[in-house]
Amino acid sequence: MRDIFLIVFMLGLIVLAMRRPFLFVCGYIYIDIVSPQRLAFYLLSSIPISLIFFIAAFVGWAINDNKKELVFSARQIMLIILLLWCAITTWNAVFFTQAMIKWDWVWKALVFAIFLPMTLYTRQRIETVLIFMIISLSAITVVGGLKTLAGGGGYGTLNLMVSNNSGLYEGSIISAVAICMIPLILWYSKYGTIFPPNLLTRLYCYALVFANLLIPIGTQARTGLVCIAFMILLELRAAKHRMRYIAIVAAAAIIAIPLMPSSFNSRMETIAGYHGDASASTRIAVWKWTLDYVKEHPFGGGFDVYLANKLTINMSYRTADGTTVNVQGYDQGRAFHNSYFEMLGEQGYFGIVLFLLIHLTGIIRMEFIRRTYRKSVGDDEWVSPLAASLQHAHLIYLLGASFVGIALQPFIYLIVAVEIGFDVYVQRHIRRRAWNPFRVRKSRQSPDGQYPPVPDEEEDDFDEPEPERSAAGPRWGRKAVPKPAGRPS
Repeated sequence: MRDIFLIVFMLGLIVLAMRRPFLFVCGYIYIDIVSPQRLAFYLLSSIPISLIFFIAAFVGWAINDNKKELVFSARQIMLIILLLWCAITTWNAVFFTQAMIKWDWVWKALVFAIFLPMTLYTRQRIETVLIFMIISLSAITVVGGLKTLAGGGGYGTLNLMVSNNSGLYEGSIISAVAICMIPLILWYSKYGTIFPPNLLTRLYCYALVFANLLIPIGTQARTGLVCIAFMILLELRAAKHRMRYIAIVAAAAIIAIPLMPSSFNSRMETIAGYHGDASASTRIAVWKWTLDYVKEHPFGGGFDVYLANKLTINMSYRTADGTTVNVQGYDQGRAFHNSYFEMLGEQGYFGIVLFLLIHLTGIIRMEFIRRTYRKSVGDDEWVSPLAASLQHAHLIYLLGASFVGIALQPFIYLIVAVEIGFDVYVQRHIRRRAWNPFRVRKSRQSPDGQYPPVPDEEEDDFDEPEPERSAAGPRWGRKAVPKPAGRPS
């Protein structure tokens, strides 16, 4: 039954995309997040639907989209450099066979992140991509939230529709991603236009936020708890009524903490110290090994170079009578469990610097837009909150990346791509609406001193670029009367 539903859904999406090729882009986002081929039992799992939609998205854009809005930003150039650098390190990887397996999905993630901003030249398209990201992720988080409420959670035991514990279906990864999407869900509940923010839309968004908050509880991933705490701090900055916000958060914590399962509380207590926790002690040993490795191999060792590590793990714990016992263990081939050490070990010093530049540039640009348009009202009121939501989502993900190796996870590069497209859209269209008396008066005059007629406003079309509004002059005051022919300006 699951296979039939997935096949019908994918066929329906293809039919709709024949008329609106941009839906091929959205379809690839859905496949990239949900991985329906992993959910199917037989037919769909044998079809390369990811590759089909990947190619169709490029072909549809090349044939149908408006190329007048085509622009390449500095971050896209940095992504191209990162792609080429990963290709070089993969070719020279210590474990070439294993590196090629990871390269098979890394290059698609980076290429799609470079391509996606070129398709996001209207507000409707930006919102559509965000909707597909939210709804696609909800296919995982709603299932996980319901199972958590039914008592089916546990570290490494929460079944999210697939038995393969990898990608977004891995507990720590889905915990970080689920929390980082909450700011965008809350933004859409207030400013969305494709599904207007009525009572039904808001109820669904709030229910989805609740489901996302349940994921760290169900997976018992410490990453999720840290991300929740960080999200609360970030949202406090954006809250208009901060005392009310603090009161609500405090009341929710007082109600929720006693209801937490004892296994969840026991696991969260290990955050306080790592010496008595085998997992945390192993990670510290891996990070020390990584620092030593890049001293001898400054260009990194390629994907999955962690397989070369041989570790000495020092642990200590306190017995019932207060005696401290020191234990030394040995292990090898342990993963980085940290995106920054992952990039450092696999891509070297150049790779980690490039990685940080890509993400920090996006965060800084979103802060610039947030501050510039935070007092905007009317048609531009949505701009600053979306910049803040994208920035918060990005920061939460980067914090979660400190505890799990998701440096090249495709999901974060979808957020990066949306930030780039949104940034370009603001520069091209929102800024043109801001009144500038010198620019407007000069642009409205033709070479012979005449004033061209003011074009009529048209409704935004899904596939057409945003209409240029600067020709209409300032948004306030009386409309200028055209001067008669022959009068000197």
